Amino acid sequence: MPRLKKKLIVVGDRLLVRPEEGEERTNAGLYLPQTAVAARQARGGWVVSVGPGTPIVRIDPDADPWEETPNPSFVPMQAQEGDYVLFLHKAAVEITFEKKQYLIVPNTAVLVLMREDFDSDGAEWQDGETN
Repeated sequence: MPRLKKKLIVVGDRLLVRPEEGEERTNAGLYLPQTAVAARQARGGWVVSVGPGTPIVRIDPDADPWEETPNPSFVPMQAQEGDYVLFLHKAAVEITFEKKQYLIVPNTAVLVLMREDFDSDGAEWQDGETN
């Protein structure tokens, strides 16, 4: 019998994040264990999947309030797959899926995104450039 393929589908305004793992080094050169890193307010990781965004509610006074909207609309997410994200650690929910650790992070907990962009020549942008 063929095995079913499992897939995580992120809903709403949430991100599926693969957290940074391992030890971190302090400015003095000391390595911090993962337990010390987890106690920090902010945490980072890479975006694996992005939900559709925040749903937009359409109010039509003439429509039946119980009728389902055939094509829901969403405010799109700013994050994209592959972005590095810094977020508030306490807002994230830890899960394990197929023996891998992930975090589900609400969009409101995101502090900053880092994305690597390339110019039209294929060279990386320099700091401060906003072409």
